Amino acid sequence: MQESMTVEKVTDAATGAPVRSGKHPEAADFPLKEARKLVKDLWKPDARIYWTDFTLSAAIGWGAVAVATMAANYSLMQILALVVATLGLYRAVIFIHEIAHFRKGTFTAFRRFFNAFCGMPMMVPAYTYADVHIDHHKPQVYGTAEDGEYLPFAVDKPWKIVAFIVQALIVPGLLLLRYTVLMPLTLIIPAFRRYVWKRASSLVIDFAYIRPEPKKDQVAGWLLEDIFTGIYAYVALGLMYMGTLPWKLLAVWYVVTILIFVLNGLRTLAAHAYRNGGRERMTQQEEFLDSVDIPGNRYISALWAPVGLRFHATHHLFPGMPYHSLEKAYFRLKAELPDNRLYLAATRPSLMAAVAQLWREAKAAQKDAQKAA
Repeated sequence: MQESMTVEKVTDAATGAPVRSGKHPEAADFPLKEARKLVKDLWKPDARIYWTDFTLSAAIGWGAVAVATMAANYSLMQILALVVATLGLYRAVIFIHEIAHFRKGTFTAFRRFFNAFCGMPMMVPAYTYADVHIDHHKPQVYGTAEDGEYLPFAVDKPWKIVAFIVQALIVPGLLLLRYTVLMPLTLIIPAFRRYVWKRASSLVIDFAYIRPEPKKDQVAGWLLEDIFTGIYAYVALGLMYMGTLPWKLLAVWYVVTILIFVLNGLRTLAAHAYRNGGRERMTQQEEFLDSVDIPGNRYISALWAPVGLRFHATHHLFPGMPYHSLEKAYFRLKAELPDNRLYLAATRPSLMAAVAQLWREAKAAQKDAQKAA
């Protein structure tokens, strides 16, 4: 059991308890059975919601991309269109998270539709996230060195928080490189294909992450998604080269992609407490307490944490629950749990409050490390 951090004597916003680094001994008292009973009716996904929400988000996003491309540079119209394109396509892209949680063999048409109208043109086909994210929810993986979606920001150097956001500037370029240069080489060099799948085919935050090789029944799917994503890139670039599409479209895509990754980066920083510096295994209750809910405003907060992700701690408590049920689950548990103190310990008042707390803890951890040295 680790001692509480001496983070400027930081206390949890909900409980007033000292902030902890790593494991949470108090998690053993979490009323998990009672929580499961209260939400047992909220597990069925509604296909109509998925199809309608995604289709509208993608259509709005791509429509705004077209407007931004045709508008005069730096005009108010272009700026507004870039904002709308970013928010629309960001919401559409985040459906990749829901796809990762679909049971095998379900929503297959939705996955293909997602790839065709968002995943592939944004160069993030569904396979780049599926298994990686499911591993993130496994008790034996969450928060450990094998978890590509976890870095112990709260007990590390603060500059790494800044670097995590700044790296979004180069992500679009890396995606273009991945599918226009590396992808063709993977088709003719099997060993290189395996290397790229392990080291350059995952939507993660830990660049040292090495992805397990695909299972036999996944190889063809991964390969096809790679090929078709590359085709999207080559066709678009070819049409630009021939003058059918303006090169300005590439610039708009690049800017929108940067903005999406910056926005998602801020959301990611607020999604967990990131205190597991020892990279110990955690129980499900400890995993919940190392995650964050930010109910905020259902309309404004949903812009930076779309598709249910403002209830990220509750999602980690019930990872198979569809996104459209998470808000109802959160407020039901808050109201009906006999003792909701531990449940609310994962709640933060806002995005900025969550990121600020992470920053304070990282600074305090650095001071402690300097004193120890």
